[in-house]
Amino acid sequence: MTIRIAAGLALAWASVGTASAEPARYTIDPEHFSIVFNAQHIGYGAVWGMFLKGSGSFVFDETARTVEDLTVEIETGSVFSNSDARDQHLRSAEFLSAEAHPVATFTMTGAVADSETAGTVTGDLTVRGETHPVTLDVTLNKVGPYPWGPNHVVGITATTTIARSAWGMTYALDGDLVADEIPLVIELEAIRQD
Repeated sequence: MTIRIAAGLALAWASVGTASAEPARYTIDPEHFSIVFNAQHIGYGAVWGMFLKGSGSFVFDETARTVEDLTVEIETGSVFSNSDARDQHLRSAEFLSAEAHPVATFTMTGAVADSETAGTVTGDLTVRGETHPVTLDVTLNKVGPYPWGPNHVVGITATTTIARSAWGMTYALDGDLVADEIPLVIELEAIRQD
C-alpha cells in the first residue's frame, strides 16, 4: 500500500518565528521507517502487523516549522503479521487487494498546530483505489544533526485510527470477528538532502 502518509506532517504548523533557514527537501530513511497496525481478533486480543517497504519525502523549513510537498508511499504487498497464511489473506481482495492496488497513498491537505512539537494533520488516504480523509496526531520528536555522519535528521511519530470498512474491507465484520477500527502508528526519520 503506498501510503502517502502525512507522518512528519505535523511539521506543517504555522510559523513560530522569522524564518532564517532555507526550506530543504527531506527523504524518509527506509531503515528508520515503520508503519504498525493492530486489529482485535474475536475479542481475545490484538493481532499486530506492519508494512516492510515504504518511501517518501517532504520539504521542511526548520525555523518556520512548516512542511509542504510531503508524500509517503507504502507497498501493500509488503504487509507482515508473522503468519504467511494471514499475510496472503491480508494481500487478497478481502483486505488490501495488493495485486490490483500495490500502493496506498496519503496526500496532506492541511495541518493545525497545538504546540511547537504537536498538532494534527489531515489528508486523503487512498487504499484499494478508494480515497477518504484521515486525520493524524503528529509529534515532532527531534530535528538536528545526526550523531554519526554528516546527516541532518527529522524524527516524527504519527498516530491515527481508521475504519477499514470505509475502504471496502468488510471481511469478518459480522460478529466482531475482526475489528473494523484499526489503529496505526507511524515512526520515521527523514534525512535532509543538501
